[in-house]
Amino acid sequence: AGGGGGRHGAHTVVIVPMDHPGVKLVRPLTVFGYDDAPHGHAEVSLTNIKLDASALVLGEGRGFEIAQSRLGPGRIHHCMRAVGLAARCYELMLQRTLTRKTFGKYLAQHGGCQEMIADSATDLEAARLLTLSCADAIDNVGPQKARDKIASIKVAVPELTSRVVDRAVQVYGGAGVCQDFPLARALTGLRTLRIADGPDAVHKRTVAGIEIKKAMKELKIDGMSKL
Repeated sequence: AGGGGGRHGAHTVVIVPMDHPGVKLVRPLTVFGYDDAPHGHAEVSLTNIKLDASALVLGEGRGFEIAQSRLGPGRIHHCMRAVGLAARCYELMLQRTLTRKTFGKYLAQHGGCQEMIADSATDLEAARLLTLSCADAIDNVGPQKARDKIASIKVAVPELTSRVVDRAVQVYGGAGVCQDFPLARALTGLRTLRIADGPDAVHKRTVAGIEIKKAMKELKIDGMSKL
């Protein structure tokens, strides 16, 4: 239900208490097989819910506005946490290469591991700098004008940090996929970020749309039909 304000005014946010008649928590959902309860997602059944006007948040038709006001800061928050998580996994990977031996040498002395260390350092720094650049843009021009940077990091950072953690898992071998180390949980968490708060494809569409509009303006092209 909306307030008739066009495409962006077609949604309304309401608060439904969990103890309201007709609300049923059907089951908690696992994420990549991990038990995500009670803080994660769940299947919730809503049957014949009736609410009065006091349940409205801000007002009718302002759902999109509410969602967008938190999604921008929320997305950069996801990326900040992803960088920190990957940095910790990178530290664990370095520790492993300096304490574990194969074929009479430490892992750090093998060319293959050195390549993984170099690639991980590069990916981690790229993710960190992209996130800092986005944060700077949000501080200076606001989330709305920084939409392209927010969308860009939401695509790039989970991918970059996932690669770092994946290499750490590989260095640890079988230990990397068991509960003795946080690597497997970190890897699945980062993979989930490519879906949370909008999948990669949606954010790529946002970036592409902004870039195309900028190019059209520079080239003085009025419509897509002329491209």
